[in-house]
Amino acid sequence: MGAVTETIRNKLEAAFSPSRLEIEDDSARHHGHAGSREGGESHFNVLIEAKAFEGRQQITRQRMVYQALAEELAGPVHALSVKALAPGEI
Repeated sequence: MGAVTETIRNKLEAAFSPSRLEIEDDSARHHGHAGSREGGESHFNVLIEAKAFEGRQQITRQRMVYQALAEELAGPVHALSVKALAPGEI
């Protein structure tokens, strides 16, 4: 696991105490595209399940995740795809 991936994991765990957290570094698929960095860790897919998302709209959930990762999104992370679920959702 790279440093950026580890930072994303640590921040999301601290902010949401998720029951499920999957982080995929999708950078290799974007090699040569805008924002691509040597060594990867620029494009990510995140699936997170947490009670904090219960009763909230999907856009609100995504904004919560983006806020928790604001520093990374301003720096090494070029693209972040988020699927945020409440417990029991598919």
